[in-house]
Amino acid sequence: MWTKPQQATEPARPSISPPAASPTVRPATPAAGQAAVIGPSLKIKGQVTGSEALQIDGRVEGPIKLVGHELTVGPDAQVNSEIEAGAVTVYGKIVGNVQANSRVDIKRDGSIVGDISTARISIEDGAHFKGRIEIDPARSSAKTS
Repeated sequence: MWTKPQQATEPARPSISPPAASPTVRPATPAAGQAAVIGPSLKIKGQVTGSEALQIDGRVEGPIKLVGHELTVGPDAQVNSEIEAGAVTVYGKIVGNVQANSRVDIKRDGSIVGDISTARISIEDGAHFKGRIEIDPARSSAKTS
C-alpha cells in the first residue's frame, strides 16, 4: 500500500507586523528615511546646516543652509531665517530671504515675507508673498558652496 511521503516541517517563525501608520498625514513629506524632521514642539535658535532634506514643523530662528537639498516648511511652522537650499516648499510661514537653486513653491496658505532668488517659482492661489523675486534659470545648473 502506498503512503503519502511526510514533508519536513519548518519551525514556526514569529510574524512581525509593521507599526501602524500614523493617522496624521503631512503634506509633501518626502518618503520615510529621506528627510530629517524638526517636530512641531521644537523651537530652535541658531544656525541649521545639513546635507540632507529637512522638514520643519516647529519654529526656527537663524540661518538655514541645505545646499542642494530640499527644505519643506510645514503648515504650522514659523521660520525667521535666511534660507539657502536646493528647493523650498512652503506650507507655513517664512520671514527672511530665500535662495533656491532649482525652485520655490509657495502653497495655499503658505507665506514668505522676504526676497526670493531661484530658477523657478510657483505661488498658489491663497498664498502670501511680500518681497522681490529674482528668477535666473541658470541657477538650476550652478552649484553653490
